[in-house]
Amino acid sequence: MSRQGSVGNAQNTSHNAAKDNIEEKGGPLHFPSEDELKPSDSMKQTIINAKAASDKEQKMSLLQGIRLYPKAIGWSVLISTCIAMEGYDVCLVNNFYAFDPFNRKYGVLTDDGSYQVPARWQAGLSNGAACGEIIGLFINGWVSERIGYRYTVMACLVLIAAFTAIFFTAQSVNALLAAEILCGIPWGVFQTLTITYASEVCPVALRGYLTTYVNACWGIGQLIGIGVIKSMIGRNDQWAYRIPYALQWMWPPFLLLGIAFAPESPWWLVRKGRIEEAKKSLLRLTSTNRETEFDADETVAMMVHTTALEEKITKGASYLDCFRGTDLRRTEIVCMCWAIQNLSGNAFSNYSTYFLESAGLPDSSSYSFALGQYAINVVGTVGAWSLMSLGVGRRTLYLYGLCGLFSMLFIMGFLGLVPDSGRDQAALATGSLMIVWALFYQLTVGTVCYSLVAELSTRRLQIKTVVLGRNLYNVVGIITNVLTPYMINPSAWNWSNFTAFFWVYTFFRIPEPRGRTFAELDLLFERKIGARKFATTEVDVFDETVDESLIHQYKHTLDRADKIGGIGMTPA
Repeated sequence: MSRQGSVGNAQNTSHNAAKDNIEEKGGPLHFPSEDELKPSDSMKQTIINAKAASDKEQKMSLLQGIRLYPKAIGWSVLISTCIAMEGYDVCLVNNFYAFDPFNRKYGVLTDDGSYQVPARWQAGLSNGAACGEIIGLFINGWVSERIGYRYTVMACLVLIAAFTAIFFTAQSVNALLAAEILCGIPWGVFQTLTITYASEVCPVALRGYLTTYVNACWGIGQLIGIGVIKSMIGRNDQWAYRIPYALQWMWPPFLLLGIAFAPESPWWLVRKGRIEEAKKSLLRLTSTNRETEFDADETVAMMVHTTALEEKITKGASYLDCFRGTDLRRTEIVCMCWAIQNLSGNAFSNYSTYFLESAGLPDSSSYSFALGQYAINVVGTVGAWSLMSLGVGRRTLYLYGLCGLFSMLFIMGFLGLVPDSGRDQAALATGSLMIVWALFYQLTVGTVCYSLVAELSTRRLQIKTVVLGRNLYNVVGIITNVLTPYMINPSAWNWSNFTAFFWVYTFFRIPEPRGRTFAELDLLFERKIGARKFATTEVDVFDETVDESLIHQYKHTLDRADKIGGIGMTPA
């Protein structure tokens, strides 16, 4: 080795040792010192711009974020509304089993002279969409990263319009099952793409609100669905179920028209090396308000820096890479966040009407209770926003939410032990408590999950990581859909041990991402910081050496802008 190289290594060793000493004395956390090299001039300028944008974003208040990013809010809300279509259809299929016209068309004659859809077909129809969603989710992991979010959504809306025709014209239960599976494919795409788009078009101040809005869209779709069903109760002809199916066509035309003009995610454009287009897209997402000293070049530099940093940490971008290195921990947490939704008793919330009917309430009153329960999805989301605006963290909401759910499930378990003489009162108490449970669930676990899964995955693997988590949710959902009818037997309430387990998991494994930039989250995971220390650990991500290919592309874009007087400086 040359003397010059020896001196250079000695200097690096001294520099790294000094930096490690700074950390030991309580200074900000850095990436492992052995990964660091002396940055080039172009990288230095990028880091300066990125740090400026990061500081401004972290200081941005909620009101400032709303004023600066009103267009991002509008586009995110529009694309997230796609998920309402799934909430609408799931509501239909589960409630059509009580419709006499539907049962006469697709059911079989039973011994008591009535028509019923056989239990095996009920299970098949209820789970058919989930099976299609699993396929659609995996497809989304490849397609949306290849062609972009906007074109993927538009293609899925066209498919939805085509597959709805199968629902409307179905002459047998087999055709209905085919429609559920086929529609499940684009629904699976919507389940994750809406969340990732929301997380990438907004700043830190808005991220938790726009990602959790997806949960409100479920409630909106279910509210519309149950309202349509209730209006059809008086009909005895085939239109009692064909009109609700036909109304699914009301969604795609309006959504297609709006999304055709939506800007692409600037993060996705940066990942594709299309820096100039990323800046134009960012300008389309912001207003002319400059009270936060917003600078599009600095924000793009932050995206470039984070993307290049993740390219160094995560060598590949396949599903297999989700299980390598530090991404394994992130994938595990995202998967468990989704699974906990079903494993904390979510399957029971759909059976409140069952217990209320057992208590002697008429069908119309039971549907009114169901309408109120679905409205809780929307109210709960707004309530969760209020708690987050007061400074309550995602981890805190998840943890204490599970504690509350555990307590209520524990009480419902003891209600199952009430003697037969008080069975009606116990059923009424259980059904009512389930509605309270649903409100508490939507205030915490049901809503906050969407924010956690969007924030805890790396940008480079976000789509695929969220896909894996949502697919685990669907698999667990299929299992619980099969087992829940057995669990609602009063003698089988025994969830206390399971919910306690997931409470413990949340305490030790789910970190707090509130207020962190994506680069800071990358650093915290890379250094294996414990979940309970995420919120308090000080970090510095702007001394790290990254892949310079994107850096040079960013610098080339700036040079071109200087020569031609700026690019796209006026928002569209």
